[in-house]
Amino acid sequence: MKKIFLFNLLITVFLFSHAQQAYTCYPTNWWAGMKWNKLQIMIHGEKIADHFPMIKMSPAGIKLATGVNLMKINRVENPNYIFLDLSISANAKPGKFSFPFVKDLNIEYELKPRRQGNGKDYAQGITSKDLIYLIMPDRFSNGDESNDRIPGMRDQTLNRDTVFNRHGGDLKGIQNHLDYLDDLGVTTLWLNPVIVNDMPNRTEHGYAFTDHYKVDPRLGGDKAYQELIDAVHKKEMKIIQDAVYNHVGRFHFTVQDPPMKDWLHQWDKYTNTNYKDQTLFDPYASKKEFNIMADGWFTKEMPDLNQGNPYMANFLIQHALWTVENFGIDGWRIDTYAYNDLAFMNRCNKALTDEFPRLTMFGETWVHGVINQSYFSENNFNIPFKSNLQAPTDFQTLWAITDAMTKDFGWNDGVNRLYTTLAQDFVYKDATRNVIFLDNHDIARFYSVVNENMDKYLSSLTWLLTSRGIPQVYYGDEIATPGTTSPNDGHVRLDFPGGWKNDPLNKFTIQGRSQTDQAIFQHFATLANFRKTSSALTIGKLMQYLPEDGVYVYFRYSNNQTVMVVMNTSKEEKTVSPGKYTERVEGFTKSRDVINKTTTPLADFKLGSFKAVVLELVK
Repeated sequence: MKKIFLFNLLITVFLFSHAQQAYTCYPTNWWAGMKWNKLQIMIHGEKIADHFPMIKMSPAGIKLATGVNLMKINRVENPNYIFLDLSISANAKPGKFSFPFVKDLNIEYELKPRRQGNGKDYAQGITSKDLIYLIMPDRFSNGDESNDRIPGMRDQTLNRDTVFNRHGGDLKGIQNHLDYLDDLGVTTLWLNPVIVNDMPNRTEHGYAFTDHYKVDPRLGGDKAYQELIDAVHKKEMKIIQDAVYNHVGRFHFTVQDPPMKDWLHQWDKYTNTNYKDQTLFDPYASKKEFNIMADGWFTKEMPDLNQGNPYMANFLIQHALWTVENFGIDGWRIDTYAYNDLAFMNRCNKALTDEFPRLTMFGETWVHGVINQSYFSENNFNIPFKSNLQAPTDFQTLWAITDAMTKDFGWNDGVNRLYTTLAQDFVYKDATRNVIFLDNHDIARFYSVVNENMDKYLSSLTWLLTSRGIPQVYYGDEIATPGTTSPNDGHVRLDFPGGWKNDPLNKFTIQGRSQTDQAIFQHFATLANFRKTSSALTIGKLMQYLPEDGVYVYFRYSNNQTVMVVMNTSKEEKTVSPGKYTERVEGFTKSRDVINKTTTPLADFKLGSFKAVVLELVK
């Protein structure tokens, strides 16, 4: 049974600095014309509640401006907070208003005009036509050395010789390399979180927020973020923000000074999550184990948010809406999806799509099993809980391609696991929205997974860029980047060579790449740019054939194009006979190799061990 154990301690240790602004409003502003028109403003400041008189509200509330009425003043346990419920009607106009009845303070709030374009130039959504490039900003490129250290922040490290400290990469560094990414074939950037992490250490990853409404100044702050997004959109590319609803950092202001006892999930003693997603859908699960999975903490440094608290729920949902509108975000990646309150996530997802109909969301579902994964996204099951998450991060195809490249062919093993995993796509409402990948910031680099075997790695990249779904690559996948999570995850978060002005090698340029780097880069860029204009690979259907003796053949096809992909995962060279696949090759007489650009008659050919080929069929 849950009990309170932290509230009294946290409330006594909190020290609110008088040097700070007397109060802060969250959200910091809102917009006229938003569908989310029942706004709850959280105001934080020392004894802020004492400045609000007890007022008896009429049913119509108190008029603050044309179309803006204050409906309720909510007092909570901590007098350093007040929550104001506002109603904003359709006739409300952009402008500023204040709360004239507040004693001794001039609290002003602003409704801004919405962005131009009604979503045409933002909130565009991410589709199977896109290629996502994941970047950890601190480790990609340092474009502005003036923000490497920010006075007053807890983490003052700046040491590239250790993976545990900050390295100085920032948003300007990313902006400086947009041409490189565009040439590579990338259409969409996903950045690990950019929100401020004012924690004492390990702040490079960004997943321990300390103030939702500030972009980390060591990355360049709000200004640099907006400039990057505008530059991305100018190049007709898209941006995905990394959302974290499940937890915050221990030094988040609402953890140091909690609004109320149940703002966080509290236990009689520290309780870590059990990481067992099965307990959430197991019809025989223990309620205790369900609660530990859902409400246990990730670490002592990352307190677990209680999304069942209505004030917390509003805080998180409104921040999500605010972020998309304020910065012009196109997609939303949701961290640790399975650990959130899933009913809350449905509410939040719906609020976002109600406001931004084209916005797409995909959630981190680091689980094992197609059924497990599909439970957390839109699926075809008739079950009590129905998720409205559009897509998962497809760990199941990752495990499957890993088996294909590292295990011997067998009835259930090797590449047969890849075939079988994709054969289960019937569980998803739309599997083409699944985000497929080979690695990310938490797991081993795939180049190391295959022991730096070039044939295996190039074949894996080929699969990634030709299979169904939305491909996502991790920065450095396009060159020979190794890294394992042993002894720690910092080794998969190494700097991109050339991102710092004194780097001995600049792998953003062909002159700085090794022969191996360039072979991978050329393979990747050729296939990624072909994919950009390929209807078969972006919107086409998939037909796969049973693997035979380690050889896996599948087709991507549309009304205008057919692409044949062959992977030989055996240890010997194999002969491939296209004539066996009559359903898809009938009517075609030639094939064009997408990588080497040679055209040959459509006839039997040999394919080496762990090699793959992509053939555009020609009549």
